[in-house]
Amino acid sequence: MVCIGIALNVLADDVVFSASAPKQAIVGKPFQISFTLNQQGTNLRAPQFTDFDVLSGPYSSTSSSTSFINGQRTSRFEQTFTYTLMAQRAGTFTIGPATIKVNGKEVQSNGVRIEVLPEDKTPQNTGNSGQNANNRQQSNLGGELFVRTIVSKTKVHEQEAVALTYRLYFANVEGVQPTQNIQLPEFTGFLKQELEQENNQAELEHYNGRNYQAIDLIKYVLFPQHSGDIVIEPASFEFITQVRVQQRVRSIFDDFFDSYTNVPRSAKAPAVTIHVESLPKGKPAGFSGGVGSFTLTPSVSKTEMSVNDAFTYKLTIAGSGNMKLLKNPAIDWPEGFEAYDPQVNNNYSITAGGFKGSKTIEYPVIVRNAGEYTVPAVHFSYFDTKENSYKTLSTPEYTIHVARGANTVTPTDNEQLPTVTTYTQKEDIKQLGSDIRYIDVNGNWQKKKSKPFIEYGSAEYWLCYLLPLGIATLLLIVLRKRIKENADRTRVRYKHANKVAQKRLKAAAAALKANDKDAFYAEIERAAWTYLSDRLSIPTADLNKENIASILTQKHVSEQRIAEVMEVLSTAEFARYAPSTDHAMEDLYKATTELINNLEDEKL
Repeated sequence: MVCIGIALNVLADDVVFSASAPKQAIVGKPFQISFTLNQQGTNLRAPQFTDFDVLSGPYSSTSSSTSFINGQRTSRFEQTFTYTLMAQRAGTFTIGPATIKVNGKEVQSNGVRIEVLPEDKTPQNTGNSGQNANNRQQSNLGGELFVRTIVSKTKVHEQEAVALTYRLYFANVEGVQPTQNIQLPEFTGFLKQELEQENNQAELEHYNGRNYQAIDLIKYVLFPQHSGDIVIEPASFEFITQVRVQQRVRSIFDDFFDSYTNVPRSAKAPAVTIHVESLPKGKPAGFSGGVGSFTLTPSVSKTEMSVNDAFTYKLTIAGSGNMKLLKNPAIDWPEGFEAYDPQVNNNYSITAGGFKGSKTIEYPVIVRNAGEYTVPAVHFSYFDTKENSYKTLSTPEYTIHVARGANTVTPTDNEQLPTVTTYTQKEDIKQLGSDIRYIDVNGNWQKKKSKPFIEYGSAEYWLCYLLPLGIATLLLIVLRKRIKENADRTRVRYKHANKVAQKRLKAAAAALKANDKDAFYAEIERAAWTYLSDRLSIPTADLNKENIASILTQKHVSEQRIAEVMEVLSTAEFARYAPSTDHAMEDLYKATTELINNLEDEKL
């Protein structure tokens, strides 16, 4: 009965037939493509694998499961067909959909797109550049690792966005973890904005004849503030890499377990020069520094109203560029129009091409006189980086019809209409948003003269001068002390060692709860090594068990405590590569937490 129920549930589900394959592959190296169906199917018809050799397949496998949650039964069934392919040449290829029959009906999967990279060349064929020489030197430490400085363009105009990326490349390395020891340039001459990165994962990239795992470390968008050649100085990074240790085989069981060690590595991203051209001559009137590509959309809330009514004139500037620096366009209002400070709504985000989105400017206006008025056209000028020329956007003129209100004073033949009409039972101004308040028609707005709160020359008078001066002096002393302390990087790392370690332990606890063993051991190992490096002021390049034990001995730490340190480091280092149980993970977490707390009590 249970099997029948499972089958009925599966048949009731919608049919899902999907194809999956890696986004990238390398010529001459096999990879797999899988077609997965959530029901039982027959007569699979694979697509034509043009430009690929079929090494094996299809291999068919099925899996099913049933779970009961809150009294409700949920069943799951999957049938998977797997092919092993190998690309014949480099390029970007599309593998078409496969078809299969389910309950007599033909179902089609999605297609997949694969980028095929060329084969690796030998290091001798990659050229004799300094970067490649550095790679070969670093390969003696186990694998290659370097950082590139990548800019979207090297020749721009003032205020034109430049995307800058620091990208890490590595090969033949089991794992890479950046440390907090990063030295970035000052970016003098640029307005800097950091780009947020989501789901940043390493991907294959073919560079200088070799295939590397590449991942973006940091991304910035830079806006040059003056013309000339502006140099972005080199940046320095430090990493902890894991490399496999080759050791002499002493028994047949040694082949089943690999030994790894942490190797500190440093890399310097090279400097780059950006040639910045000044904006061309002939700037149009009203140009306020806009650089990019923009559109201008105007609107008026109403064109017919009565005296003392309010309306809103709205301008929307959309596009991409240095939108954050755009000034509000000036409007020449007709006489009798009272315009208030505009309300600005910024709805843009930073992208590699600059700020992209829209900026909405709302001008609240009150009309005081009756008649027919013309709101003149508004002009917005900017430098278009795509067409390399200035452009001016203009709005149409708007005609505003203003009628006399019911309580408006009617002038005689020899009188002129007063600028502000008189009301008896009505408020002078209708409320617009929350920025405009009612006018008091009773005349209570006039201020009365009163005796000064503080007499000139009194003790309170001089205290008002001396007290802020004393506070400013005290703040200056505190800030100078704080700056001096922060300048000592070793002391800063020493002070924050426990805080950083606790964050790592918190992440390890979350991984333990989720039963993510790889993440758990990685966080535990980082917590222990980073804490000892910061607390004992050991440079990353000199970080090893021998140095740690030596410094702890110099600080008169007991042999038992030093043994505990070595035990935790060894367990954290090797446990992630060997089978482990939940109980062993919990014990390691408790031991690491207690060790860090005990070392804090030692007052190292």
